[in-house]
Amino acid sequence: MTDVQRTPFVKDLASSDRKVRDKALDSLTLFLRSRTDLSLIDLLKLWKGLFFCFYHSDRPLTQQALARSLSYSLIPTLPRSTVHRFLRAFWITIGREFHAIDRLRLDKYMYLIRCYVGVAFEVFVKGKQQQQTGQDDGGKKRKREEEEAAAKSKNAKKQNKRSKGKKNQEVDEEQSNGASNGTTNDTQTPITTDSDASKWTDLKSYLSIISEGPLNSLNFDPDQDTSINEKTDYVPMPHGPDGLRYHLLDLWLDELEKVLEFEQEDSEEGEEEKPRKVVSEVPMDLILGPIETLRVEGLHKPVRTRAGEALEDERLYEWGFKERKVVVDEDEESEEEWGGFD
Repeated sequence: MTDVQRTPFVKDLASSDRKVRDKALDSLTLFLRSRTDLSLIDLLKLWKGLFFCFYHSDRPLTQQALARSLSYSLIPTLPRSTVHRFLRAFWITIGREFHAIDRLRLDKYMYLIRCYVGVAFEVFVKGKQQQQTGQDDGGKKRKREEEEAAAKSKNAKKQNKRSKGKKNQEVDEEQSNGASNGTTNDTQTPITTDSDASKWTDLKSYLSIISEGPLNSLNFDPDQDTSINEKTDYVPMPHGPDGLRYHLLDLWLDELEKVLEFEQEDSEEGEEEKPRKVVSEVPMDLILGPIETLRVEGLHKPVRTRAGEALEDERLYEWGFKERKVVVDEDEESEEEWGGFD
C-alpha cells in the first residue's frame, strides 16, 4: 500500500485550525472505512504517523480535541473487521514509544490513553447494552404495531357488518376473531438473542490485547518472539513500563463508570445519597480479569499492591458487584462468652 505516514491528512490532524483538523479526520475515517483489508503492519505504519502528529500538536485545547477525535469520533465508525487490529496497533505503538515521551508531553499522551480506554468500554460494553435494548424495544414496537393493525382491521369489519344481515354479521365476526387470534399468535414468537458467551466476544478479544500488552505481568518476556513476520501479519506486543500500568489501574473504573447505567432514585434535600446500583448487564468478572491476574502474577510488589487496591475500590461495593466481609473481633467474642466469677 502507499505510505500512509506521508498522506496529507495525517499531518493536518495536528493543525491548530479546527476546520483543517475536521477535514483531516473525515479523510482518515473514509480511508479506514474503504480499506478493510489493512493489515496490522499497515496500521502500525499509520499509527507511527499519528503518534508523531500528536507529538507535535500544541495548545491544551487542540491536544484534547485531537485526542477525542482520534478516539471517540473515529473508533465507533470503524468496520468490525478493522477495529481490533486498529486498537492493537495503538497499544503496540504506545508500548514502543512510552519510554521516549518526555515529561513536557506526557500529560497529553496520558489523556490520549484515557480516551482509548473509555471509547473501548463505550463500544464493547455500552454498545452491546444498547444493541440488546434496541432488539427488545424493536420487538415490543413491532408487536404493538401489529396488534393496532389487527384492532383497526377488526373495527373496519364491524362497520361493514352493520349494513349486512345478521347471518353475514355472524360469519364476519368469526372470520375477524380468527384473523385476530392468528395475528396475535404469529407476533408472540420470542426474540432470540445471543448467548452470554457470544455476546461479549468482542470485549473478551479486546481485553486479551490489554492483558498481552500494558497490563501484562511482565515488563520484558525473554521467551517472546520479537521478530516481525509480514506473511502471518505478526508483530510482538511490547509490555511497556510500570508507569503505564499504574495509569491504567488509576483510570480503569473511572472510564467504566461513564458507560454504566444506574438506578435513578431521587433523594430529598439533607438526605444522604443512596448507593447507586447498576441496572445494566455488565460482565464485571471479565472486565476485572486483567487486573486480578496482575494482582496475583505481577512481577513487582508495588504493581501487585496497586492492582489489589483497584480491586478493592469503594465503587465496586456500592454498585453491588462485591460484598463486604464481616470481620468478628476475637477479643470481643471471648469477652461475651466469659460470664465472670460466681
